[in-house]
Amino acid sequence: MSRPPARTGPGTDVATFLDKVARMPAVRPARGKPGRLVFCVDATASRQPAWDRACALTGEMFLATRDLGGLAVSLAYWRGFMEFAATPFLTDGAELARRMSTVTCLGGQTQILRALRHTLAETRRDKVGALVLVGDAVEEDVDAACHAAGELGLFGTPVFCFHEGANPVAGNAFRQMAKVSGGAYAPFDSAAAGTLRDLLRAVAVFAAGGRPALAGLKGPVAARIAGQLPAPGRGR
Repeated sequence: MSRPPARTGPGTDVATFLDKVARMPAVRPARGKPGRLVFCVDATASRQPAWDRACALTGEMFLATRDLGGLAVSLAYWRGFMEFAATPFLTDGAELARRMSTVTCLGGQTQILRALRHTLAETRRDKVGALVLVGDAVEEDVDAACHAAGELGLFGTPVFCFHEGANPVAGNAFRQMAKVSGGAYAPFDSAAAGTLRDLLRAVAVFAAGGRPALAGLKGPVAARIAGQLPAPGRGR
């Protein structure tokens, strides 16, 4: 009997992403220190609605990790003509949301390579558990971006690419950056705030406590992840 064709689509892609996160090696911050996460969002002109949604979800990353030693997030973004900015690592979700609320999106080209190099410099100073990239386009040299992402992988800092929309060129570039860094890729629908929320919470928990901590999440996504974790003593 022939097997039915594999299912594909946004829901399947998200499930695959969560499965990959669940199987990644644990990230254990130094005792007494919160996990560190660089949260980088495209702030070019077309991105204002997505920026507002991401702003509304930032607090949940902190809530999801408060029992794991906490989380320190550096917000990074690019916009306009060669403008790139990053905040210090913040441990207060309200302060992070406040800073995001002061940013207005402005037309310009993507600066993903700058985001990757910024995170590389940060993790050389002090371990960064993960980099999250949220965007809908890639308008630069993909080979250079993949090289920088691969360097992050050597430092044990995976890149998680959350791709809004259906641009196939951007999707292919984001997939490659995630793969060479040891991270993961997931598309999401601009109207599906719940999907972005689940993805951000999963990576925040990973950055704060690693793979074992994912089992502590509650809700349907947590149940799906917990069922995919390797048995104790197996895998990395």
